[in-house]
This record gives sequence, structure tokens and C-alpha cells, in this order.
Amino acid sequence: MTVRRISEQVSVAIGPFFSWQTIKVLFKLRVVALLLFAAVAGAFLGAGGWPGLTNLLVLIVVGGLGAAGSSAINEYLERDQDALMRRTSHRPLVVGVFPFPGWIPVLGAAMIGVPSAVVALWNPALAFFVLLGAFIYVVIYTIWLKPRTLLNIVIGGAAGSAAVMSGGAAVGAWTDPGVIVLALLVFLWTPIHFWSLALACRDDYSRAGVPMLPVHTTPRQAALWGLLHGGGAALAGLMLAVHPALGWLYSLLALVGTVLLIGQGVRLVRRPDRANAWLVFHTSNAYLSLILLAVCVDTLLPL
Repeated sequence: MTVRRISEQVSVAIGPFFSWQTIKVLFKLRVVALLLFAAVAGAFLGAGGWPGLTNLLVLIVVGGLGAAGSSAINEYLERDQDALMRRTSHRPLVVGVFPFPGWIPVLGAAMIGVPSAVVALWNPALAFFVLLGAFIYVVIYTIWLKPRTLLNIVIGGAAGSAAVMSGGAAVGAWTDPGVIVLALLVFLWTPIHFWSLALACRDDYSRAGVPMLPVHTTPRQAALWGLLHGGGAALAGLMLAVHPALGWLYSLLALVGTVLLIGQGVRLVRRPDRANAWLVFHTSNAYLSLILLAVCVDTLLPL
């Protein structure tokens, strides 16, 4: 076999892995983007304004690689469950577009560990929260809680809180009360977001044997529990309005977001069907994005 022929076969084998769609799904880049948004908002809030270009770049690179590496390990560990779920059956490790799946955990661990080790020399707190978020997501949530308990996503939501804390740590302000409240908001927001998704994909989770709350309760009870957590997140969001770095713009947008989130949550309790579950899922995404955007913009207004 000629060298050219071997090269062509290798190219055919690994070509799909390097496609944008494969990379986006394997590393869950949409989720990574939202986590980075939360981290950046934590940095803006902790700094009370512009956190500095260097701090932002370090946060985005280290936090982004850590979140993407964790996501890849998560997909490797859950590839058999993903194959049973209609929503995830197209993922790269399910359809087999990557010829060496056993290397995914090694790649993910390197993406988490190497940047964290480097940044630890400059900012140990930032490295700690990046590593903490990865540990919660991979070990606590994926390996331990998700296969065993209905409360998996409640505790797993702390991974998102770690992203906010990493943003505060990037500017040396992870103990700032506002950063802590924003981290609490993300923690409380996570269940309404994921339980509405699980309610919309209830048959998928049931078929895969994942003990998500909507699989083991009635749809109305699941919607009610999600609404309670959403109410807690909304309360934390409104509490942030008293932070000295925030003003009228944040208060206005937080109030609008709260009305939308709670309104759709109540609607889901009244009619817990698939269409309303998807609506709450997308509304919760919009709510968190609105809060994070308001934090970033409003802290810059005095400038």
C-alpha cells in the first residue's frame, strides 16, 4: 500500500471529526458559550466595570478549554445512553465519526488540566474554580449523580455556579457578594432549564434509563418543581439590583426577564405538555442571557 493511499484512508477516517458540526456537538460549544457568558458577567460584576483585556482573554481561554474538555468527557461517558435517545443519537461518539474514541477522555483531561496548571502560577483562585466546575460536571454529576438520583441536576448546577465564580476570581473578586449571588442565580436556574428539557424529551430519558425528575413524577409535578427553582433564580436576580455596580437598566431588564420566566413557568404548570415545556426551556435560556447581558452592560454605564 502506497503512502498516498494510507494518507487518503486516514483523511477519510478522521475527516468528519474535524468538521465544524462535529466539533460543535462533541465539545458542546453552545453550552460552553453560555458558561463563558456567565464567567464574563462574573468578571464584570466583580470588577464593577471593565475587567481588563488580559483578564478576559485568560478567563475565556482557560474557562473555555475547561468547559469544552469536560463536555467531551461527558459525551464519551454517556455515549451508550445517547444512542438510546432521539435527541442525542446524532452525536459524534454515537455515530462513530471519530476513529479513536478512547482518546477523548485524554484529550478532555488535557484541555482541563494543562491550561489550569499554567494559570495557577498567576491566579490560583481562577484555576481552582475552573477545575472545580470540571470536577462537579464530570465526576459529581455525570458519573455519580445522574445515573442514581432524581436530584442530579440540582446539585450538578453547581458547575455553572463555578463558572461565575471563575469570572470573579479572574479579577480577584470572587468573594464579592454580587458575584456570589449571581452564582446562586445560576445554581437555582439550572433545574427549571433542564427539567423543562427533560419534560419535553420525557420518552427519551425514560428509554435511556436516566432518572430525571419528569420521568418519575407527573408532568405537572415536574413543572411545579421547576417553577419553584425558577422563582428562586428570579428572586436572586432581583436581589442583584441592589449591587452598587448596577443601576436602572439592570433592574428594568431583570424585571422583564422575571415576568417572562415566571409567566411561562406558570403556564407550564397549568398545561404541562411538550410544546409548553420547550417554550420554558427556551425562555429560561433567554432569561439567563438577559441577566448576564444586563450585568455586563450596566456595569459599564458609569464609564
